Amino acid sequence: MNRIVLFEPEKPANVGNIIRTCMALDAKLTIIGNLTFELSDKSLRRAEMDYAIGFDIERFQTIEEFFAVHGKEEGYFVTRYSNKVYCDFDLSHSERDMYFMFGKESTGIPKDVLKEHFENTMRIPMAINARSLNLSNSVAIVLSEALKQQNFPNLATIETIKGKDFLKNYPTDD
Repeated sequence: MNRIVLFEPEKPANVGNIIRTCMALDAKLTIIGNLTFELSDKSLRRAEMDYAIGFDIERFQTIEEFFAVHGKEEGYFVTRYSNKVYCDFDLSHSERDMYFMFGKESTGIPKDVLKEHFENTMRIPMAINARSLNLSNSVAIVLSEALKQQNFPNLATIETIKGKDFLKNYPTDD
């Protein structure tokens, strides 16, 4: 199963978008460290993110606590400092537990963690003068690549709510 790991995220809107992405793409979510905002059912409801109520978010206070539980899993660290592009990794093993760690919006993943795991760092190509992409967009890009390589396990590839022939049967204005 794919897991998104956020290290000390700073923007509630990004976390809300990431929760929705994880829900829609059947991924787990872990948050490490303190938050600058409240992450409760009440605050999610107030932010009109009622779709996130009841979504299980694993929490750790420190990165060491996270590694004590998930350190043996296949882990990747998304950073602008990597020399490898995210789509160059073989992420096709859907039966493995793997995580993708993203850092806080202002400073990223701690540099000592990146150095220690440098072989598993990945970057998203950007324009030369760009410092970074939006955090929630970055999560969607990397998670979508992993799911594509895994042939979209547990995800609907046809319209299931209105039926696969919904558009074919939709009345025209003729």
